[in-house]
Amino acid sequence: MEPVFCLEDHLCFSIYSCSRAISRMYQPVLQKLRITYPQYLVLLVLWENHECSVKQIGALLDLDSGTLTPLLKRMEGKAFLKRERSQDDERKVMVRLTQKGMAVKEKAICIPEAFIQSSNLTMDEMQNLNQAIKLLTKHVTNFRTN
Repeated sequence: MEPVFCLEDHLCFSIYSCSRAISRMYQPVLQKLRITYPQYLVLLVLWENHECSVKQIGALLDLDSGTLTPLLKRMEGKAFLKRERSQDDERKVMVRLTQKGMAVKEKAICIPEAFIQSSNLTMDEMQNLNQAIKLLTKHVTNFRTN
């Protein structure tokens, strides 16, 4: 198989380009909510789980603590969440949503809907694409760690 040197033929570039386009689409709504895309991802985790350790959030979002801790501090400063040491294990920091963090959920409900509309994909196509990307991520991650 010949190496691919044409930029548009690289899957990695297509995924990168798509990710940037999606981020640009989200930007106006996120600006109104006064949150960044990484903060939105943290909120998604907490809307689903209500309380998580910093370590759990990092694992779910594939972020190291050096990136995640300042992000969480900024979100706590905006009163979206509260961080507290676990009473069971002082080494563990637990993160919980505040009322303000929960209230953002109602305003953010339009984000997935806007993405679905702009994608021009059916729900089945969207789910199939999501599963394919997750499988690719799993394989690439396993290759990297082996």
